[in-house]
Amino acid sequence: MFTGIIETLGTITNLRHEQGNLHITVESAISNELKIDQSVAHNGVCLTVVALEDGNHTVTAIEETLNKTSLGDLKAGDLVNLERCMQMNARLDGHIVQGHVDQTGVCTAFSELEGSWEYTFEYDAALGNVTVEKGSICVNGISLTVVNSKDNSFSVAIIPYTFEHTNLQQVRLGSKVNLEFDIIGKYVARLMQR
Repeated sequence: MFTGIIETLGTITNLRHEQGNLHITVESAISNELKIDQSVAHNGVCLTVVALEDGNHTVTAIEETLNKTSLGDLKAGDLVNLERCMQMNARLDGHIVQGHVDQTGVCTAFSELEGSWEYTFEYDAALGNVTVEKGSICVNGISLTVVNSKDNSFSVAIIPYTFEHTNLQQVRLGSKVNLEFDIIGKYVARLMQR
């Protein structure tokens, strides 16, 4: 389980395809502290560390993960948001995040305001995911509050700290992002369908 509070940014140093899998090597400030088999969220996707070397760690995304996330679009030099899994005795500063991306979304609006930024993301509502005003949403692994909720889109407001310390600084019109909708909202939506 994760919180959506990003620990650090990592830089993609290598991408290697093997059959339907993608091996992703990342250089980061926390790579030397990781262990083999440890779960780390990369842009909100929970992946297992499979190799460690010289300040880099490698994780593997399988075809199913590549089909449901934006990880297949990564290029060498891209920044990724990193978060290690939550310790059970720690504060939950963001919201409950599983690291299981529900679907991708696309940035349809971006504006710099006085002292903050606003992003609007559109997603395929046919998949049954929903947002609510002032509810939680996870965008590229970042726990955010929904500002404007519509049937197939939502907006979020970003403070300077979040902008500077996450890869939202690289998100522009047309950028694809990973979305994990609030787990409580997903359970409520499923119960309402019955």
